[in-house]
Amino acid sequence: MANTFPDILFYVFAVLTLGCGALVIANPFSRNPVTSAMFLVLTIISMAGLFVLLHAFFLAAVQILVYAGAVIVLFLFVIMLLDLKAETMRRIKIYGFIAGIVSVGAILAIFMKSLGATPLNSDSAPAVEGNTEPLGKLLFTHYVVPFEVVSVLLLVAMVGVILLSKKNLD
Repeated sequence: MANTFPDILFYVFAVLTLGCGALVIANPFSRNPVTSAMFLVLTIISMAGLFVLLHAFFLAAVQILVYAGAVIVLFLFVIMLLDLKAETMRRIKIYGFIAGIVSVGAILAIFMKSLGATPLNSDSAPAVEGNTEPLGKLLFTHYVVPFEVVSVLLLVAMVGVILLSKKNLD
């Protein structure tokens, strides 16, 4: 079984994506959150390589520009703005832990339900390879509700960052 060059690149990018993604969460090198953010940049760049192998060049460019550029800068800004030394001394509250477990369980349940409802051999996938106009039309017609939900989630995240970064003036 002879592997071709794209197959080898797929395995390299997949291993890099999974490895760097694991290092974002469980970083044995440093307890500094900036190191985890840099591993997140490497994860995003590896995922962009996978998009290039799928001939989704627009998604690869957006992945690098938006996520590796703007979002990581925002993460680093929040990490630097908040005093995380004081945050590490905070104890885990049982209500927050239970709420986190319930939230993750609900997200997993929704994911499994939608995965079970999706047919495995779907021939109705639209062909939007290489051109941004059909992608834009598809995004703003067929997928307008998920697009708006993501925009509301980003708005809530921005408001949360502002509230977290606001210092008490008392």
